[in-house]
Amino acid sequence: MRVGLDVGGTKIDALALGPDDEIVARTRIPTGWGDHAVVTAVHDAIDALAAEGGFATADVVSVGIGIPGLVDAEGGRVLHAVNLGVADLDLASAVRTRLLVPVAVENDVKAAALGAGSLRGDAHSMAYLNLGTGVAAGIVIDGRLWRGARGTAGEIGHLSVDPGGRVCGCRQRGCIETFCGGGAVARAWGRGGALPILDIFDLAEAGDPLAAELRAGIAYGAASAVRCLVLSADVETVVIGGGVTALGDRLLGDLVRRLRLEGEGSAFIGSLRLDERIELLPAGSPAAALGAALVGAARMNAHEGAIHG
Repeated sequence: MRVGLDVGGTKIDALALGPDDEIVARTRIPTGWGDHAVVTAVHDAIDALAAEGGFATADVVSVGIGIPGLVDAEGGRVLHAVNLGVADLDLASAVRTRLLVPVAVENDVKAAALGAGSLRGDAHSMAYLNLGTGVAAGIVIDGRLWRGARGTAGEIGHLSVDPGGRVCGCRQRGCIETFCGGGAVARAWGRGGALPILDIFDLAEAGDPLAAELRAGIAYGAASAVRCLVLSADVETVVIGGGVTALGDRLLGDLVRRLRLEGEGSAFIGSLRLDERIELLPAGSPAAALGAALVGAARMNAHEGAIHG
């Protein structure tokens, strides 16, 4: 059994892959706060998977963990995960104290990119664009993550597309994230609510001017992200996921219209057919946990290769 865990700010989505790459078990449990609680939750998720799938934890041969924030994938350390209260945690070693198997740790968006490529059956040339509290992407070329020279490939949320725009958390102005990141949009909305993005879409249709402005901004930011990914990496497909995509066809429709509008104003941009190169990740997709499982399995294979080599 190869285990994959998508550790989020409130929950862990966990799955186990059997020998034939089928998902044998999948479960969700709450995430803890702080180093000890996160490690405990990871172990609890693995135990819950074993109970759900009817296998023993001794049957686990690898563990992959996708987690938000700055990750040292080579060393298995989480260096900065503010939403989890983690500043510097050797997560791989902590998990190996109970399970003596290879453990890999990866940024959650990068793991989701691998999982999305696997689910599509086409990881030749694609990007996964995550529109969540923040905005980031993972780029997969020929089945492998493209990290760039220093691991920041895909951090498009902090590309400025409006130098006079709102101040971003990175202290630049007009970053893509200020337009279509859930956290930044909620702050600009300023009216609270359990689901601010949904309220914005609903009230924009009812004629609220601020809601209409923010809704148009979401499409502008997402379109800018798609354009940047295609122009910089020339990926064939941009798969869009994250919490904001719960809006489904309403978001997709706005984005397609924005991309077509930009294409009409530029023959060059129009020739890229950006509106035909996007798709939404299906709701409830296991992409992130699946990608984490694949990362863990790759670490296992590398470990075995080192032993036998």
